[in-house]
Amino acid sequence: MAKAPYLIVGLGNVGRDYEGTRHNTGFIFLDEFLKEISRKDGWEDAPKFKALTLKLTFAENSVILAKPTTFMNLSGEAVARIMNFYKIPPENLVVVYDDIDLPLGKIRVRENGSAGTHNGMKSIIEHLGTANFHRIRLGIESRGSSSPSQQDLTSFVLSPYKQEELKTLSTAIKEAISALEKILSKK
Repeated sequence: MAKAPYLIVGLGNVGRDYEGTRHNTGFIFLDEFLKEISRKDGWEDAPKFKALTLKLTFAENSVILAKPTTFMNLSGEAVARIMNFYKIPPENLVVVYDDIDLPLGKIRVRENGSAGTHNGMKSIIEHLGTANFHRIRLGIESRGSSSPSQQDLTSFVLSPYKQEELKTLSTAIKEAISALEKILSKK
């Protein structure tokens, strides 16, 4: 029997208004990942999955990359559709997303856990009925250093990265790509 593919989901919101924003860090990660492995952009609009998808091989595994087109709070719809169609078990799911509770540039890798305050993760856990899947969280918090400390949460996560933050973000994404490779190499 063929081995199930891995599903790597980057969380974000579709549309020009959201490009380059902190809440689109999962989308940014996937785009940078493709550059890192010298793969040209080849996203396919897959309405049946409510996502943009791309299939490739990485770390000797069949991998499906996905950017849900449902907007953040409904990400679980896309993830569940893809997992059900390809019969992907939860242990083959990796979700990459922004984390307001981590300093900018820090990453945290977990095999399970709660959604915390992240509505995209809440949606995925709700639709899958489990929290037992890999996640790579990329810290986005820098209020008080490059953004006003009193800025409300919603406007902060929907604001673009400042130029001086991009180098820190780039370093974190490289670290997250290494973490992804370790996850895929375990099996």
